[in-house]
Amino acid sequence: MIITIDGPAGAGKSSIARRVANELGFEFLDTGAMYRAVTWGAMQRQIAWDDVDALVDFADAVCLVWQDDCIYLDDQDISEEIRSPQVTRHIRHLADPPRIRERITSQQRRIATGRDIVTEGRDQGTEVFPDAHCKIFLTASPEERARRRQQQLAQSGQVMSVEEILTAQNQRDLEDRMRPVGRLRAAADAIVLQTDGMTPDEVRQEVLRLVRKCLDATATNSTSSDPNA
Repeated sequence: MIITIDGPAGAGKSSIARRVANELGFEFLDTGAMYRAVTWGAMQRQIAWDDVDALVDFADAVCLVWQDDCIYLDDQDISEEIRSPQVTRHIRHLADPPRIRERITSQQRRIATGRDIVTEGRDQGTEVFPDAHCKIFLTASPEERARRRQQQLAQSGQVMSVEEILTAQNQRDLEDRMRPVGRLRAAADAIVLQTDGMTPDEVRQEVLRLVRKCLDATATNSTSSDPNA
């Protein structure tokens, strides 16, 4: 079973996807961690960011493993290393080129094979898992997302104005929408959930309700199509 939760930056996809996966007894796949892992690996090997062929070869050959909420690159747990500002600054070099995205998409599909997965990102329901059993597109207004991000940063002792966050967020949204492959958009068969004014727990409960409705419908359709049922 594959459940995708897509949406723009600051929509709360990761935290909601983790909680939904936990409540359903599914695994959570952090696709952003996979892009970060390949970025970190390219940095360690000092691959030039403008050498797309070398980056493609590396993304194709590297062994990525997602297990117990940790990301491994060639058997090394780099779950902490990938969160550095340096990785954040350079991740676009891996996320933007279509040929590199194709390789990482293949890695995501390989990891999900045979597993019950809740996965989140920008293109999970459109490009990576177009046949997912349930697709949610989680969104909120830019202002709402910026306010939530400011609160998250404040909890970790970081201070930024809403205006600063909003400027950076709007730029990232534009880049995500303009990406030639894997651009930010809701799948045609996705359920769009606008979360302005909702608390994180209200969002969790609504996503769970929608997912369970999808899974029930899938189970019913499977039973009705089975001649031996």
